[in-house]
Amino acid sequence: MTTHITSSTRLGKLLLAHQHVLTTAESCTGGGVATAVTDIAGSSAWFDRAFVTYSNEAKIEMLGVKESTLDTWGAVSEPVVEEMVLGALQHSNATMAVSISGIAGPAGGSVEKPVGTVCFGFADSAGWLMVSTQHFSGDRSEVRTQAVEYALTILCDYLGERS
Repeated sequence: MTTHITSSTRLGKLLLAHQHVLTTAESCTGGGVATAVTDIAGSSAWFDRAFVTYSNEAKIEMLGVKESTLDTWGAVSEPVVEEMVLGALQHSNATMAVSISGIAGPAGGSVEKPVGTVCFGFADSAGWLMVSTQHFSGDRSEVRTQAVEYALTILCDYLGERS
C-alpha cells in the first residue's frame, strides 16, 4: 500500500494537529486503510485500532450493526456503513472513524449494486457524520486501492477544512 504514503502522511499530521485518534472498520478493503496509515512511522500517536469485519456476523459482533439493518439494506449500503462507523467509535478509544463496505469483484455485483460499488462512513466524536457511495472501475485490486485512497482523501479534506 505504498501508493498511499502521501495521503497517510498528510492524514497523520492533520490528526495530530486536531488531536484526533483514528479507528477503521473495513470490509472489502480488508484492513487496507489501517495498513496505509500504519505504514507511517509514529502512527501509534494517532491510530488506535482496526476492525476488519468482512462477514455480516463480524459486523454484528464487533461493531453492533443491527441484523435488521443488514437484512433490509444489505452489507453494501449507507445504513450499514453508518452503523459500522458509529460502532467503531463506540468500541474504541478513537475520536474519528471511517467505515468501508463494498463489492470489489470480480463477482458479487448486481444491477442495483454492480462490482465497484463501495459505501463509506465517516464520523468523529464531535458529531460529524457523513456517508457516501462511490463507484470505482477496474479489477479487484484497483477497486480496493481506489477505496482506500478515497477514504484517506475524505478524512484529509474534512480535517484540512478545519485548519
